[in-house]
Amino acid sequence: MLRTLALPLLTLLTLLGLVVTATPASAAPKPAAVPVLPVVDMTALTAAAHVEGYRGNQPALGDDDSTRLVQLALTARGFRVVADGHYGRATTAAYIKYQRSLGYKGVDANGIPGPQSLARLGQGRFAVARVVQIGSRNDRYGTKRVNTRTRQMLTAADATVPWTITVTQGSYCVLTKAGCAKASGGTHDAGGSIDLKVAGMTSTQRWRTVQALRQVGFAAWLRLPSQCGGCWPAHIHAIAIGDTDLWQKNGKYTNRDQVADYFVGRNGLAGHARDNTPTRYRTPFTTWERYAGIV
Repeated sequence: MLRTLALPLLTLLTLLGLVVTATPASAAPKPAAVPVLPVVDMTALTAAAHVEGYRGNQPALGDDDSTRLVQLALTARGFRVVADGHYGRATTAAYIKYQRSLGYKGVDANGIPGPQSLARLGQGRFAVARVVQIGSRNDRYGTKRVNTRTRQMLTAADATVPWTITVTQGSYCVLTKAGCAKASGGTHDAGGSIDLKVAGMTSTQRWRTVQALRQVGFAAWLRLPSQCGGCWPAHIHAIAIGDTDLWQKNGKYTNRDQVADYFVGRNGLAGHARDNTPTRYRTPFTTWERYAGIV
């Protein structure tokens, strides 16, 4: 008798809303799908911004897809440029206009993507990976001013040789009005540029220091007095590949074009002669982020 009354009572309670029935899992609402954005590799992008303006498209840099995403985003914002995956002069000029539209000026509007401007450009369009961060512009290596990234690179290179790396000329001469060497032609006006002392070093030590710098992501050469008619003493000159603070002024790219020369085995001087570094001291083209495993 009790079993007979159970069903009608349960039915009545259910109808009155006093019994809650479970909703099948298959009927539960699904969370909205989060769109997966394409990724811009900033390390490859900034290296291309150094090389491709002077040397043309270089697929070996691995930046083409990233550059194309940046070009499409620039065009969408009104800074029209062909989306060809080549970070040439036209893309540099478009990026300068974009940087200026954000209020940047001077070295901050040099056409090389910085992490903040790139993130803003990519909002809703792409994510940014392998971010290049130069850190403070007021660090020192010894007594010479450099940015944090350059200091880290020098520290890593210094650790691989049993002698001390001494910086004789640093970066940001224009910003500090410190007055760089005239023979440098403006290559030390902003970030990523250094000269090293070689006096007292043997020939092997000089070339080994060049190699150590190259291994951590510098474009580096041994400069000799004979290369400029005696206008400078023997020294090592180096540019941090991928640095976002390289100078651009009045259409001249100076140290950026030196990186482009280094990429194709040239010496970074006005005559673009072949790199005189002995083969045993040469290393593959790389960046600090790749060397340090920064992702």
